[in-house]
Amino acid sequence: MTEVNTPPSPGGWTRFVTARPRLSLLVALVLTALAVVAGSGVADRLGSGGWEDPAAESTYATKALERGFPDSQPNLLLLLDAGSASVDDPRVASKARALAGRLAAEKGVTGVGSYWQAPPAAAPALRAKDGHEALIAARLTGDEKQMGETLDRLAPELRGTHGPVEVRLGGQVAVRHEMQTIIQEDLTRAEIIALPVTLVLLVMVFGSAVAALLPLGIGIVAILGTNAILRGLTSFTDVSVFAMNLTTALGLGLAIDYALFIVRRFREELSEGADPATAIGTTLRTAGRTVLFSALTVAVSLAAMLLFPQYFLRSFAYAGIAVVLLAAAAALILLPAALILLGHRVDSLDLRRLFRRGDRRASTGSGERPTAWGRTATLVMRRAPFFALGTTAVLVLLGLPFLGVKFGTADDRQLPASAESHIVQQHIREGFPGTPGAGLEVLAEGRATETQYTAYKERIAELPGVLRVEGPLVKGDFAYFTVQPRGEAVDDGAQRLVGDLRATDAPFDTKVTGTAAVLVDTKHAIGERLPWALAFIAVVTLFLVFLLTGSLIVPLQAVALNALSLTAMFGAVVWVFQDGHLSGLLGFTSPGSIETTLPVIMFCVAFGLSMDYGVFLLSRIKEEYDRTGDHESAVRHGVERTGGLITAAAVILAVVMVAIGTSRVTNTKMLGLGIALAVLMDAMIVRSLLVPAVMRLTGRATWWAPAPLRSFHARFGVSEGGTAPADRHDTGDENSTTDPNTRTDTEGATAPGTAPGTAEGTVADTATDADRVPTRG
Repeated sequence: MTEVNTPPSPGGWTRFVTARPRLSLLVALVLTALAVVAGSGVADRLGSGGWEDPAAESTYATKALERGFPDSQPNLLLLLDAGSASVDDPRVASKARALAGRLAAEKGVTGVGSYWQAPPAAAPALRAKDGHEALIAARLTGDEKQMGETLDRLAPELRGTHGPVEVRLGGQVAVRHEMQTIIQEDLTRAEIIALPVTLVLLVMVFGSAVAALLPLGIGIVAILGTNAILRGLTSFTDVSVFAMNLTTALGLGLAIDYALFIVRRFREELSEGADPATAIGTTLRTAGRTVLFSALTVAVSLAAMLLFPQYFLRSFAYAGIAVVLLAAAAALILLPAALILLGHRVDSLDLRRLFRRGDRRASTGSGERPTAWGRTATLVMRRAPFFALGTTAVLVLLGLPFLGVKFGTADDRQLPASAESHIVQQHIREGFPGTPGAGLEVLAEGRATETQYTAYKERIAELPGVLRVEGPLVKGDFAYFTVQPRGEAVDDGAQRLVGDLRATDAPFDTKVTGTAAVLVDTKHAIGERLPWALAFIAVVTLFLVFLLTGSLIVPLQAVALNALSLTAMFGAVVWVFQDGHLSGLLGFTSPGSIETTLPVIMFCVAFGLSMDYGVFLLSRIKEEYDRTGDHESAVRHGVERTGGLITAAAVILAVVMVAIGTSRVTNTKMLGLGIALAVLMDAMIVRSLLVPAVMRLTGRATWWAPAPLRSFHARFGVSEGGTAPADRHDTGDENSTTDPNTRTDTEGATAPGTAPGTAEGTVADTATDADRVPTRG
């Protein structure tokens, strides 16, 4: 049998990714160039909606009204401001009618109506209370892209001064189109901010400019590849423009995370005297396997969004899964090829030497930094009950504002105050009676008499919260009523009115739609599927962490602590974005609610990222525990060896998310800043304080698993060290996972029955880990 200190022969994966490194990089370059071409123009094919459940009653009713009664569903509003004059002034009225006629003659426009042409019963809702503003309403036809093209064609002609009136554009189409444009502009600015700052931070972490450029390159490859995938998906399904923000954030963040751990491990192996080929083999067997498991856990969290019907949520799953897997693939295939070619030159261009004198340990990360993390872990474990209870109490306290969350819809208030469509909608909300466009539509299907329609109208007029009822407008076997609620379009009263309308008896089938009805249906769809999504994330994550650790307790701890790490994010989201604190500083208008789908996205993304860091920490703890059998020493060692690296990775990812959070669109700002906070809380509080405290309290029982699960893990489990529990224990009794005296390989010997080339490589790697000197600069 090969001696333990003999370098293992490279495995199949190592041979595959390093056999022809130049060819691998050339192929990657060609594929990246193709991805640039394939992904070009992807933003123009993305949608800005997708919050509705396609199978909901409100969606059915909306589409039916669009087909049968297009006038009932205006999506473009022209706000005509007559200045000091009245909208009833003959000159104003004449110009308004001319504009309405001109708009009605345009291709792709239907259902044009205005205050000056409306019947007496409907006209007051289209005239401002002060008499100086009025509306022209129309419907643009086609899908989102076609409506956007029509708006681009018409807007320059309609917007601006026309004789005695000033015209501004609003309505659903204008809001979504302006939101899409702003998101694209903000994303470009975020990339301009994030890339140079990230490069500076990477240089600070690695010292070497060459090493710092590697993670950035992997991130760019992942982003470009994901854009090409999204471009392909738009040929088959709707994809939201918001998903591009996640592509950039995760593409840079996770690629940098994965490359950080692989490059760091590779440099450690070189510093121990290994040649580049051996260093790559050890790196892929250790950090490489951890990266693979980390990517799977993040992908699982994001895949849960596929269980929801809204394409807005599913888009984040498409983008997230693609960018995670591409980042992992690039880190496990392209990065090793680059490292083989670079060898010791990975430490070239050490920029920190400009600021360093004397002792080179400043560049290695040895000495003070690891010792500080080790001392922190020792202190935490010495006072484990205090840190466990105190940290948990603080996290729960920070999450309390979320108990007062109010869910709403995404509207114009997502846009900056200077946005034209936001100004128009704000004028309508504040200056027009009954908030035009906030009404509920009731679709009646089935032939009925005028008497039956009248009786039904009287019944709904008596419902609490009804301001007025208009209609019916009848066409064949279909009719519709417009019900104007008192108050805001989506307040609690409007939502209760939706339920009352659906419960009102009628001699025909009725379907209710409108802003409040869409919100009610969206909340129902999310509430119905949320338990399944959470169960999916929990079960698959528990299974993956079990495969990595072989413990029954560690996966439960990981899931519970990950969920706890998100409390600060959710509390801050409500306190800041719903309640409006810091709105002036951050530059947004609070709508007084949280868009219903945002917490789902934020949970899935932040939970996956938290598990990403958790896997890196747990794998290093497990590796050390397998080597020594000393639980507390393993926890201290794991925190010491990964604490600085996890924190650096979290800070870099937070920088990217904060860059995304500079967006002028409130939802994107909320997503970026909220996830940045979650990532920092997880790395600096949960991984540094709560995890070691809890693992100290559970002690050696942390690694317990019943015999059947141990047997399963012996066959199918993996670890960063590359061996399963069967390779590290010589008994199958209950004590084998908790009693280090049963171990046969803690002193460096190969466990009986271990396949040649397996335990040897693992022990050779881990035996030096306790004394390993981190990277040289």
